[in-house]
Amino acid sequence: MPIGVVESLDHEARGVTRLEGKTVFVDGALPGERVEYASYRRKPSYELAHLVAVHSASASRVPQLCEHFGICGGCAMQHLEPSAQLAVKQRILEDSLRHIGRVRPERILPPIHGAPWGYRRRARFGVRKIPARGGMLVGFHEWRSSYIADMRSCAVLPPHVSALLLPLRELFGGMSMADRIPQLEVAIGEQCTALVLRILAPLNSRDEALLRAFADRHGVVFYLQPKGPDSAYRFHPVPGPRLYYTLPEFGLELEFRPTDFTQVNHAMNRVLVRRALSLLDPRPGERIADMFCGLGNFTLPIARSGAVVLGVEGSGALVQRALASAKANGLADNARFTVANLFACTAESIGALGHFDKMLIDPPREGAIELVKAFGRQGPRRIVYVSCNPATLARDAAVLVSISGYRFAAAGVVNMFPHTSHVESIAIFERP
Repeated sequence: MPIGVVESLDHEARGVTRLEGKTVFVDGALPGERVEYASYRRKPSYELAHLVAVHSASASRVPQLCEHFGICGGCAMQHLEPSAQLAVKQRILEDSLRHIGRVRPERILPPIHGAPWGYRRRARFGVRKIPARGGMLVGFHEWRSSYIADMRSCAVLPPHVSALLLPLRELFGGMSMADRIPQLEVAIGEQCTALVLRILAPLNSRDEALLRAFADRHGVVFYLQPKGPDSAYRFHPVPGPRLYYTLPEFGLELEFRPTDFTQVNHAMNRVLVRRALSLLDPRPGERIADMFCGLGNFTLPIARSGAVVLGVEGSGALVQRALASAKANGLADNARFTVANLFACTAESIGALGHFDKMLIDPPREGAIELVKAFGRQGPRRIVYVSCNPATLARDAAVLVSISGYRFAAAGVVNMFPHTSHVESIAIFERP
């Protein structure tokens, strides 16, 4: 079997080495290591390979905490020391900006990071009835596979949720429609753990009784989802703790539905909001836009500063919940919301919203290309861009710098998802 020296990690946390001029991506290998590998897919310009043996280990290699690491696809970097994970993500961000956008920030922001374990407040598990493997499986998909991992615990989930994995398998295995439950979604609030059960057929009375007993015994709330995410409804217990998260620094409480988008890592979200507000520096009397505002995660802190803020979001349901949170937090006078498709916006549609002194942009992975193209030379004087995809951030930054004339003042990473290859980042653009 071939042996190579690993140069770096790619955006999926695979080790990169070379063989006779061909790039080889080795699962589980780390930079600086001399590794033996076996290729499982060969293409003309690259190969994909499994790690067979480490002949010279990196000083940053650590024992993985989770017994399922390497099989479960939920994590990709548990074998890499957390500070080294940050360095890898910073390099991926800078490489994306340089190679895709041909841009470079004037300043690199200090990375934002926090507790590496027990942080995950949202998760979506597959549920499968597999008699040959002991009945039911509840877990993430296996690494690069459509199969469900045989998970008995999960170190990135809060301990009380990790402890539910085996009881849930037993619960679903005892239900009459065990083969009609494809998915379980977990959403954790300050005082409520919600379990959203995707069901492909109505429950019978015995199945309903099993769910009620499980919820009462384990202190969770079951939601049932017969169709799309908006069809989810609270099943049991109906009265009880609300699902919400807090931003204590700003005195805010935001209620959400379990299928709404919220950040996976609540502790890191608090730090991210603080950093974003510090960079944006909203002042009383300013008019600010929060694009792709969702539930108002940034809108309401901006409004708390005394600025007048307009939250813009494509989902009318999310806008209604954001507006309700603004009212509940006493911010209805400073926080306004409107529904607009920002993936199809134009200079005219953005101009119709009025003048903005500053803007925060927090798009999904697709980025905000139509929005940034709409600015021309008339955009706000400062933009804070929160990104979950370095490639689309780089693409959009190129437009802001080369076409709209912004200075690329700073950028840095946010380790929202420790042990995964996911790179969250924040950037600031300013008019000269």
